[in-house]
Amino acid sequence: MKRFHRPLAAVVTLFALSATFVSPAHADNKEVVIAYQDMVVPWRYAQATGEVEKATGYKVTYRKLGSGADVIRALASGSVQLGEAGSSPIAAGLSQGVDISLFWILDNINNAEALVARDGSNVTSVAGLKGKKIGVPFVSTSHFHTLVALQSAGVNPADVKIVNLRPPEVAAAWARGDIDATYIWDPVLAKVKQNGKVLITSGQVAQQTGKATFDGFVVDRKFATQNAEFVERFVKVLAATDASYREHTSAWSAVSPQVEAVAKESGANAQDVPASLALYGFPTPAQQASNAWLGGGAQSGAAKSMAATAAFLKTQGTIQNVLADYSSGVDPRFVQRAAH
Repeated sequence: MKRFHRPLAAVVTLFALSATFVSPAHADNKEVVIAYQDMVVPWRYAQATGEVEKATGYKVTYRKLGSGADVIRALASGSVQLGEAGSSPIAAGLSQGVDISLFWILDNINNAEALVARDGSNVTSVAGLKGKKIGVPFVSTSHFHTLVALQSAGVNPADVKIVNLRPPEVAAAWARGDIDATYIWDPVLAKVKQNGKVLITSGQVAQQTGKATFDGFVVDRKFATQNAEFVERFVKVLAATDASYREHTSAWSAVSPQVEAVAKESGANAQDVPASLALYGFPTPAQQASNAWLGGGAQSGAAKSMAATAAFLKTQGTIQNVLADYSSGVDPRFVQRAAH
């Protein structure tokens, strides 16, 4: 299980270097690099249609990365200014001193991530994973919930072979029969469900254990200070796209331009996208500004979720430090403005 240390070691190294060698984009050059992953979420449509550029006037470069840990490393190095990551890698990054703030809840993961056993693995329950091989992106929300689910089922994670695979690598290993199970999100989740059995979802793990997970947008704090108007307008684009989906869900069909754009940007099959989107929850700016998510300081839902995540990851040896208060990495100002 020592392999758990590797992803964050790189974060620490890059963070130490970033202050000396790299500075984030400044307000005067109006350029920004945004890191994203392959999650199936409504704002991919705004991404594909250039809405951020239109709303802000900035030149936007999008960089697709393989995992939340990769996104946090890129933020630590200064090579990107904003990025998408799950609550687990965000908590890990904050624990290691990466200078970022969570300013937007991309989604409540709910049932959009699941632990699936491959047909032929003879695994029919979480408890049955003892001695088996699970592929999962390390330091991700799926990794966190893998450990939580195993312990909740009475399985010591040390008795399971957990291998560090990014989503495309999970798909390849699954196809070859190299792994018995995976805890993953769409578009790979939709593929593995075709010849696998869902053992438990993140929504069920959260319900059983109280340890919820989410995906969020984080920003380099210096960039946010120098480019506050950009971040404010960016949040409005995110909010508008989510609202379009929530209020007109039926219009987001497999043949709609919205879903085609989501599929293209995320690498998903358009036929799978509507069902994938339905697995998530997309909170409104008003909901995000409340104590349930970003509001309320140390009592905010996001800060408490990250604190619980970090405490658990430390017990597993994934990270070395836990902050006294994770609200230092939560910035509710932009959603508060968008809510009015």
